[in-house]
Amino acid sequence: MIDFIPSTLAAARYPAKTRSVPIAIYSIVFAALCTSWGILWDIMWHISIGRDGLFSAPHVLMYIGAIVTGVVSGYQILSITFNKHHPARAVSIRFWGVFYGSLGAMFCVWGALAMLTSAPFDDWWHSAYGLDVEIISPPHALLAVGFLMLQFGCVVSVLALQNRATDLADKRPMSGSASFQIKQLFILSAGILLVQYYTLFYEKLIEINSHRSQYYILSGLLFPGFLMAIGRSARLNYAMTATTIAYLLVMLIPSWILQYVPATPKLGPVLNPITHYQPFHFPLLLIGPAYVLDRLFQRYGQRFSDWQLAGIAAVIFMTVFLLVQWPFGAFLHESPLARNHFFMSYSWRYSLPPDWPYRYKFDPAHQESAGRFALGLALALLGAFGSARVGLWIGNWMREIKR
Repeated sequence: MIDFIPSTLAAARYPAKTRSVPIAIYSIVFAALCTSWGILWDIMWHISIGRDGLFSAPHVLMYIGAIVTGVVSGYQILSITFNKHHPARAVSIRFWGVFYGSLGAMFCVWGALAMLTSAPFDDWWHSAYGLDVEIISPPHALLAVGFLMLQFGCVVSVLALQNRATDLADKRPMSGSASFQIKQLFILSAGILLVQYYTLFYEKLIEINSHRSQYYILSGLLFPGFLMAIGRSARLNYAMTATTIAYLLVMLIPSWILQYVPATPKLGPVLNPITHYQPFHFPLLLIGPAYVLDRLFQRYGQRFSDWQLAGIAAVIFMTVFLLVQWPFGAFLHESPLARNHFFMSYSWRYSLPPDWPYRYKFDPAHQESAGRFALGLALALLGAFGSARVGLWIGNWMREIKR
């Protein structure tokens, strides 16, 4: 159970604002980045090598992220809990009736524990049932819950610092460089969270599906809400655009590097005898819809109600996303110009035959009629509206987080 601290403490002034960003915030963001890159590396390991172990290199990188986050956040919670005069008690919440700490630290600890618990569970699962057929096996589901909680805790930790800094600007102004660093850390942490959010569903969002309505229905459900929450909670112009740029870089950097690293399959059947890591799929170009939504926020964010804003945002997102992703998906899937070390469309799992006839073209059997596709887009638009409205509600809540 989580409670706010007693009214006498809740009424107390927030601690005097520091002029620099706490080292713990940098540590948590760094750990979140390690976790994200470890997960992307692990996926590339599975499509390139196949067999892994409890202490494979990607797993170790994930453990580092979870341990750093857990230790830093756990220390913060314990130091506040066992020191009744700790100044941070005034901006803490109480949970389980015993512990005091920030909301972000609480999410980070829970996420780290879930991730570390999933590791031996996953090792046992592979020993008992072999390799996973799908990405979301029971141990991977626990891992997904863990890394999403950890990443969300990272975002909330930075967000609370940002919101307190803004509210206390007239008491002890934070230096310009520190304020800038907070905003950049928030954008980076939000971009990392978007990477993990996308990774959960990437099998349905690869370019081979980019001409099917389910691709747009799923995107409409997932991304408008996320972007609107960031746009509403961030105190930065073009926050959604900056977040999608961070997402692109976090996604692409590991693939751009690892594709040059030697790797050979260690588990049969080997139908595609590769010699190097196969990179991850090129991510969605969410930067297009994000930029237009940022412009919408700047021009009309105060003129419309949240319901009206959600409707306009849904139309804008789906229109721009379709105009961008339909041709870009075709380029990635069909064009020889995409089969290079930048777009990485040559990537192909070692266990799949490299001469599959639809490796570089769309399967006619999966094409939809115009009417069916139009119906799918209508459903996508409806889902985008609901997603955007929920995102604005979450963004309003995030904007008030100070604990």
